[in-house]
Amino acid sequence: MGREYERDVEKAQPRMKLHIFRRLLAYVKPYRGRMALSIVALLGSTGLGLVLPLVVRSLVDIALVDKALDTLNQLAIGLIVVFVVQALFSFVHQFSLAYVGERVVADIRVQLYSHLQYLSLTFFADRHTGEIVSRLTNDVTLLQGAITNDLVSLLRQAITLVGASILLFVLDWRLTLVILAGIPIISLTMVWLGRKIRTASKAVQDALAEAANVVQETIAGIRIVKSFAREAHEIGRFAARVNDTFSAAMRRARVSAVLGPVIGFMAFFSITITLWFGSFEVIQGRLTAGGLVAYLVYTMMVAAPVATLAGLYAQFQSAMGATERLFELLDTPPDIVSRPDARPLPAIRGEVAFHDVHFAYSAHIPVLRGVSFTAQPGQVIALVGPSGAGKSTLINLIPRFYDAADGCITIDGFDVRDVELPSLRQQIGIVPQETILFSDTVAANIRYGKLDATDAEVAEAARAANAHDFIVHELGEGYQTLVGERGTKLSGGQRQRVAIARAILKDPRILILDEATSSLDSESEALVQEALQRLMAGRTSIVIAHRLSTVVNADWVLVLDQGQLVEQGTHADLLANPDGLYTRLHHLQFMAAEAALA
Repeated sequence: MGREYERDVEKAQPRMKLHIFRRLLAYVKPYRGRMALSIVALLGSTGLGLVLPLVVRSLVDIALVDKALDTLNQLAIGLIVVFVVQALFSFVHQFSLAYVGERVVADIRVQLYSHLQYLSLTFFADRHTGEIVSRLTNDVTLLQGAITNDLVSLLRQAITLVGASILLFVLDWRLTLVILAGIPIISLTMVWLGRKIRTASKAVQDALAEAANVVQETIAGIRIVKSFAREAHEIGRFAARVNDTFSAAMRRARVSAVLGPVIGFMAFFSITITLWFGSFEVIQGRLTAGGLVAYLVYTMMVAAPVATLAGLYAQFQSAMGATERLFELLDTPPDIVSRPDARPLPAIRGEVAFHDVHFAYSAHIPVLRGVSFTAQPGQVIALVGPSGAGKSTLINLIPRFYDAADGCITIDGFDVRDVELPSLRQQIGIVPQETILFSDTVAANIRYGKLDATDAEVAEAARAANAHDFIVHELGEGYQTLVGERGTKLSGGQRQRVAIARAILKDPRILILDEATSSLDSESEALVQEALQRLMAGRTSIVIAHRLSTVVNADWVLVLDQGQLVEQGTHADLLANPDGLYTRLHHLQFMAAEAALA
């Protein structure tokens, strides 16, 4: 089965390469003016380089044989002029092509990042962060080298090869036919080894992505690593991935190391044949001595590009592997998108209704089964239930992070699948259990809720979140203090209050809270709770409740168990059922709270 798959892949490779080249050319199209200038300059530079062997022929046949000093001087001055003009052409060519290449790579990088922003949560759940970062960095860098420096060299060598081959026919067509006999063998060897390099290069990039993923995971969880004293284990894990990368790179290096010498040997073997047959042509009177010297120079001009093209071919095969990975990512469609006929969601009152909603992450594991309820505008709805009951999944369906498999969710009567995604999510605020802040200033993190907010609005939101005092009095640079990666320079309570300020500034009609204050000290917990109460005022709030006080103060309580809504009602109503799940959960939490106080 594996061999059949490899054969199918190899058969498809020529089509894939053409498809990749066509897509890359589409990125070049906006800069076709500069590309045309670069090609014209390249033709001029390479064409002038092809003049040299003709001058050498004249030098041998006229200046040296006839000892014509005037002719020698004229040839020398002419060569200097040619080299000056050639240098100018070469500068224009290289600079113009570098501009096009760098712009194309920049466009691809921005498009790739933009595409990632619109992919669904399912995509990120199925892939490692390190793999995605590797594609944005390693793969694009590999493509960048191919599309700038390697492309410059490729075009120059190709034009030199074609031009020198034409002039070889002009000088002596018999001798040229002898040389051309070896080209098919060289070409087939390049293609065969090039395919192996391409496969090996993809393996290197995949191994690099795995290594990058280990680094990302370890740095993100460095506290866990240190708390378990697992530094040596992580070093071993990373070393194993690096060794995998090394092994893949050596497989590629072996093939590349074979390619260059083999092609070089074939090329210089052709030169030896050329030298012998060319001397024979001179002896026969069909070629002059100067013509033979010029012919040998042109042969070197053909042999050098052939040998260079072998190395460039290997590099391009590596780049094609990286480019395939980039285009695979660009071709990944988002699971959650606005429908073509979707309309903007108008300003809402905040009624949220679930109508017989079913959901499963995979076909065999249902997470929600027939959930139905209605949250009235301004109500506080508490979600309770054992771990794995489906509480987090339920709240993720409201802003359409995922779509219900069956049934529907409406907001003020609008099916969430029938409205434009941005207009839906702009009216929903989320304060997650794990507070995420960006590596920026406190002000920038709060302003994330409303990008055009003034400093006064930012400060007002911070006051409402009980964050203003610690920002001004405890942080060295106030609102301009950098919070560090993921907000690590702030305490847990401070991070939560900044996140609440961000949500207050957004001013959503619907609020989703995954309340988690159990890890905070009493003072921080009280400040966060007060901020949360202020945030929920006047909004429809759906809260995954971890605290008794939240449940007691909620307008309505939903009890989930194994994906089903098994009970709902007020706190008092649910407690009235002594055999209910809510009553059991309540007693367990109450006893745990008493034990903690004892």
